[in-house]
Amino acid sequence: MRHRKLWFGLGAVVLVSFLVLGGQGVRISRTLPPIPEKVMTPEGTVLLTGESIMRGQNVWQSIGGQQVGSVWGHGAYVAPDWSADWLHREATFVLDTWAREEGLTSYAEAPAERQAALRTRLTAQMRTNTYDAQTGSVTLSPVRAEAMRANAAHYADVFSKGRAAYAIPEGALTNPEKLKDLGAFFWWTSWVASTTRPGDTVTYTQNWPHEPLVGNQPAAGVTLWSMASVVLLLAGVGALLWYLSGKKEDEEPVPPEKDPFSGLQLTPSQRATGKYFLVVVALFLAQVGLGGVTAHFGVEGAGFYGVPLAKYLPYAVTRSWHTQLGIFWIATAWLATGLFVGPAVSGVEPKYQRAGVNFLFVCLLIIVVGALFGQWASVQQRMGNGDYWYWFGHQGWEYVDLGRFWQIFLFVGLFVWLFLTARSVWPALKKPSEGRPLLVLFVISSMAIASFYGAGLMYGQRSHMGMVEYWRWWVVHLWVEGFFEVFATVVMTFLFTRLGVLSARTAVPAVLFTTVLFLAGGIIGTFHHLYFSGTPAAAMALGATFSALEVVPLVLVGREVWSHIRLSRLQGWMQQYRWPILFFIGVAFWNLVGAGLFGFLINPPIALYYMQGLNLTPLHGHTALFGVYGMLGIALMLFSLRMMQPEARWKTRPLAWAFWSINAGLVLMVVLSLLPIGVLQTKAAIEQGTWWARSAEFLQTPLMDTLRWLRVPGDVLFAVGALLLAWFIVGLKTGWSLERAEAPRPQSEPERLGAAAPAHAILRRR
Repeated sequence: MRHRKLWFGLGAVVLVSFLVLGGQGVRISRTLPPIPEKVMTPEGTVLLTGESIMRGQNVWQSIGGQQVGSVWGHGAYVAPDWSADWLHREATFVLDTWAREEGLTSYAEAPAERQAALRTRLTAQMRTNTYDAQTGSVTLSPVRAEAMRANAAHYADVFSKGRAAYAIPEGALTNPEKLKDLGAFFWWTSWVASTTRPGDTVTYTQNWPHEPLVGNQPAAGVTLWSMASVVLLLAGVGALLWYLSGKKEDEEPVPPEKDPFSGLQLTPSQRATGKYFLVVVALFLAQVGLGGVTAHFGVEGAGFYGVPLAKYLPYAVTRSWHTQLGIFWIATAWLATGLFVGPAVSGVEPKYQRAGVNFLFVCLLIIVVGALFGQWASVQQRMGNGDYWYWFGHQGWEYVDLGRFWQIFLFVGLFVWLFLTARSVWPALKKPSEGRPLLVLFVISSMAIASFYGAGLMYGQRSHMGMVEYWRWWVVHLWVEGFFEVFATVVMTFLFTRLGVLSARTAVPAVLFTTVLFLAGGIIGTFHHLYFSGTPAAAMALGATFSALEVVPLVLVGREVWSHIRLSRLQGWMQQYRWPILFFIGVAFWNLVGAGLFGFLINPPIALYYMQGLNLTPLHGHTALFGVYGMLGIALMLFSLRMMQPEARWKTRPLAWAFWSINAGLVLMVVLSLLPIGVLQTKAAIEQGTWWARSAEFLQTPLMDTLRWLRVPGDVLFAVGALLLAWFIVGLKTGWSLERAEAPRPQSEPERLGAAAPAHAILRRR
């Protein structure tokens, strides 16, 4: 077998990485922060129960969960982080109470030496772990019990009466029992963040959030593993450059004289994929529009330019739809490309393939419409008092918000897609060829796409939040960022080899090497999402070091960009593929900036300790999720549409404007708004604490308000680009994006007669 070493390396990396990922998962499950059976005072008064904490988690999920503020730093960014906010409110309540007992007006009015003494007393009390494993109980002092009641009343007021500054509408939650349970859940997430783990000197969340009042400062491991991650990154880059310096450059193949896809006869199933791309455009436009509405809630939390939108379409719904549609349209573009490419690879149309493609399309529409409607109904509390919110509504976990029924439906649909895709390439897979390893990788990555979405089914309605976070990031990191990227890389390489501008001889080892390099850091690097989610220090060590290695393959981006620029400059028939290739160049650029630069910005534990839950996270999210995966979805869509009409000539001006508008809009969004807001929030978190960086008092200052308004230019330019792209795509169907064949020049009478008359008539006229 050719490339034996690379195949062996790939197998070893995947096997060892998943052994580590799974082994640590077992350890995490055994060391989860406990959910006490009861919380009581020293006198035995029960304040709340473990059952109320779990019910509160479910209440929080049903109203939007991580789309309504955040917990442990994961979620939305307009409302507070409830863990950090509860912790600070409890700390100040206790300090003020003690200060008044000493005859002072408040803690803030006390002399510096008294403040220091009170903080020391508070730190000792709050960080002491009073959990009794034998009885399953936690004991709180009377003053902390009073703080709990005060905080619970405050949050009941927030969710029942609403807060425009938090984009929480009036009546978001009105049931008194549910409000009480919600407070119990918020208390538990705060208790976990401020209580020392048994046998350790740090809290269950590795001292996150930053809260000087209770001694939450970066632990030694946070700094040490950050230093290790930087050193490993430099070592990895150096090793890769050393390897590449000794590698002989491959000769560039001479492109064929004509388009290999010229004269391609589309199969019925390939024609059927066209409607998928129209849905991609529709979902993309909907996501862009909802993104603008969601961003506007940050400056006008109760409406949209005076319209009381929050009453009918609150922030929790628009953000849920915005994030969910991003997954839907990107995945649809990639899956449709797989369905289209399959018959092109093998030249065989399996029986009933068109029916299968159409059936899958109907399923896709049902899932999208059903999931989005369910999320709205759940957030609006219109699903009754049973468990319908969980099955058909809103699970509350960012990126996997859709109800469990729709989640299972999508999981089954992915296996239908796998079946359709695999059967279409199977005839080509059986034939020996130089490019067959690409097909093998194509099938393997397709299997991974179908299988790893199932990680989202590994937790249930009443699962511990720590385990939910572990499995949720399998979906977000491994499914979206991992195997989808391998799949897309293989498809891109296959298309270029079929066009004759890459040789299979050099492309196959390059793809295998890149895949090995990417997965070597990417699989175990999943832990970098779990530094402060109730995991032990080992998860931080693994996440910091291996996720740093994820940046190493980006050293290859420069070569990738240059190769794509070279292809875009080829003349003749290759000019037909210029704009799809330029979108691939956009992918490479944002891979370097969004995934690399902004990704590593928040990757070291010491950086994320202060940045988690702040706007530097969506900075990375927008530039990586759309910049890399969204742009890649558009590029694959354009390539497929180009292959559908190989003889047609496109009017590319709208496409050119779309490309530059989308990219320029994303740059403006980053430079004018997300980056400066994130930097200022980080400064606030370092100086005063995480709670302050997420507070309404800080975020509603004139400067921050102005910076949020400065998203408008970038958002508008981006939206214009999206509309132009949609105009162009729809125009391929209607014909307005295609150049018409030139009409023949009108002939003079002699020319007309000469052309029409028989030979003897022409001779006679002469």
